Amino acid sequence: MPKRFHTIGETAILLHMTTDTTDAGEPALTIDELAARAGVTVRTVRFYGTKGLLPPPVIGPRRVGHYGREHLARLALIEELQQQGMTLAAIERYVQQLAPDLSAHDLAIHRAVVASWAPDAVETVSLEELRRRSGRELGEEDVARLAAMGVVRADGGSYRVDLGLLRLGVQLLDVPLSQEAIRASRKVLVEHSRAAAHELAELFRGEVSERDARDVKSLSAHMHPLVVQALLTTFQRSLQEELREWLTR
Repeated sequence: MPKRFHTIGETAILLHMTTDTTDAGEPALTIDELAARAGVTVRTVRFYGTKGLLPPPVIGPRRVGHYGREHLARLALIEELQQQGMTLAAIERYVQQLAPDLSAHDLAIHRAVVASWAPDAVETVSLEELRRRSGRELGEEDVARLAAMGVVRADGGSYRVDLGLLRLGVQLLDVPLSQEAIRASRKVLVEHSRAAAHELAELFRGEVSERDARDVKSLSAHMHPLVVQALLTTFQRSLQEELREWLTR
């Protein structure tokens, strides 16, 4: 079975590291642009709006609705929930439990937790198909940046693409970071996440060493989603503190 190039959690953390933590700025996408970015139809966007899955757009001049990053992030979360096999009714219940004013960053964390259970989803696609699934035109430099993130990998005249990471990787294309910085960031994340995973595994192993197999499976089932969410949330808060200190120096 093909392996993920790197985990959805790592890319979610990269997204937090390299974007504005305030989600400042006015909504800038029309419904057509939002649908294209999300890889869905305009009809789907409107349908989700009627179901309450998307907040209403900001109405601008000429009564044109404009959408922001939080709308795009909600669409990505909905898509992830669908890929996990959830029905529309179940997705509605899930979304209704979310705070209505969650930022795109917070929604990315929710998606990362959901996607941590997703099976590997690496496919070989053409450049044209890669562009279609990205929801935007991709130049040579864009593809090179996606490769630096570990989202795509050249395979002859085609590309091996991790579909679970593609949307987040495309969002990172708008961040002014060099490929070297992205590679260095990924290296730091991989090394520290593996060290944390090893220490936690040792801790849990000590807890279940004297128990039977059912207890071990039960602990694993309960701890996996909790640990993933705890790591992402803790990292986000720690990073925000670091950024605040950096900006106030």
